Amino acid sequence: MSSHREAPEISKDPVADSTDLYAFVSPDDPSTVTLIANYIPLQAPGGGPNFYEFGEDVLYEIHIDNTGDGNPDISYQFRFTTVNNIPSSFLYNDGPITSLTPPSPSSSWNRQQTYSLTRVDYGGSGWGHGESITELGCGLLCPPCNIGPLSTPKYELLAKAAIHNVSANGHSATVFAGQRAEGFYVDLGAVFDLGDLRPFAGDHAGGKAAGLLNGMPGVNSTADVNVHSLALQVPITQLTRTTPTGPSDPAAVIGVWTTASRQQVRVGFGGRGDCFQAGPWSQVSRLGNPLVNELIIGIGDKDWWNTQPPTADGQQFLHYFAQPLLATLLPSLYPGVFPNLAMYNSVSTNTRPDLEAILLTGIPPTVIPGFTNYNGTGVKADQLRLNTAIPPSTNPNNLGLLGTPGDVAGFPNGRRVFDDVATIELRAVAGATLPLVDSGYTADAAAGGVSFGLTSSQTDLTAMNTEHYHKSFPYLGTPYSGFSNPSKTPVSVAP
Repeated sequence: MSSHREAPEISKDPVADSTDLYAFVSPDDPSTVTLIANYIPLQAPGGGPNFYEFGEDVLYEIHIDNTGDGNPDISYQFRFTTVNNIPSSFLYNDGPITSLTPPSPSSSWNRQQTYSLTRVDYGGSGWGHGESITELGCGLLCPPCNIGPLSTPKYELLAKAAIHNVSANGHSATVFAGQRAEGFYVDLGAVFDLGDLRPFAGDHAGGKAAGLLNGMPGVNSTADVNVHSLALQVPITQLTRTTPTGPSDPAAVIGVWTTASRQQVRVGFGGRGDCFQAGPWSQVSRLGNPLVNELIIGIGDKDWWNTQPPTADGQQFLHYFAQPLLATLLPSLYPGVFPNLAMYNSVSTNTRPDLEAILLTGIPPTVIPGFTNYNGTGVKADQLRLNTAIPPSTNPNNLGLLGTPGDVAGFPNGRRVFDDVATIELRAVAGATLPLVDSGYTADAAAGGVSFGLTSSQTDLTAMNTEHYHKSFPYLGTPYSGFSNPSKTPVSVAP
């Protein structure tokens, strides 16, 4: 979660495993959109001597659909190169890394990565149709992983030096690629223990027998771990098909998703672990809205879903969205707590148009007064949809549109780094959003209150046990240090 180890095959390939995707109008520059795609889940900060890095053999992409047909109109491609500056050393570094400089044999940083950033504009219906290719930058420097105070002193200065402004052929972007603190928060231990949400554990079917009580605080399973981020900040006018006239203009809405691909042929040779890759790129991971493959797609289709384009969702996977398994399990897991949802589920013809709107089409303007992120076509495709004409909130609410009052700048209008997407989607699945599209349905009282118990209020933007978020690009916090990791380092050491 949000998409960590969400399918059997990708769980064996962490460098290609997309974990989270964010898209929001930038608070530090509202004329731009920030896009962040995270990869390589659940990184232990002290995981050396071979610390985490992007895959040289992986094509990472962030896609934008600005016409609503489910196909990419723009793709940003990241390709990485790794250099061993000190091939004879087993260490990641043999001295302090005090500045960010190009790879060199004189460097004290051994395992160093650079990357290229390419923008692809498609002239027709997505891939293979009249591409215009612009290399925005090459040899761009990544920061090191955060090793510790001796190896990476003044780490944020290194990270800031890895923020690059690039431009070519009328296109521009601010870009960062490197390690960051995990910003997503969820109680995985509770979710996978038969959905035993700690704040409501006493109401669980097995909770009373196990001696569990309501009101227990959640445990953030992703606290104190890192990820690798691909972050872009791009002018809105370079992402939309035309300049939006306002929030009601369908041209203001973009759909975003990220993919990772590998070439189809891989041949190993020699005794040094060398290998050769060739052939077409084959998609092995994708992510649009959070938790879709994790909690909605059945395990028999998870690997297949990862290989398919968003346009396949309305054709091959719609039944998972129309009748999600979790919605049918909640009344059984919490007897008597969701009677209205149980009754709704018992009618075999009932579907979930609310979830289809949130996850597959965008929300039409008739559902929530004054808001829409509907692209105007109705094409069903899992994309993170953002209305770029809605400015950043001056009073952010981490429950987004489900907050009180609703925050139209938050999920599912794109996704900000601090949005409590796990709680939002849990409440939606529990029926909290059904009355918006079905006036005859009354949501159960519990549907609007279930949570993972990880934030103290709707305006708590840090979440319990999570790193504080930055207020400017690249927004995700400083990665946890291997030496100073708070969950592993004792407060004091006896003499």
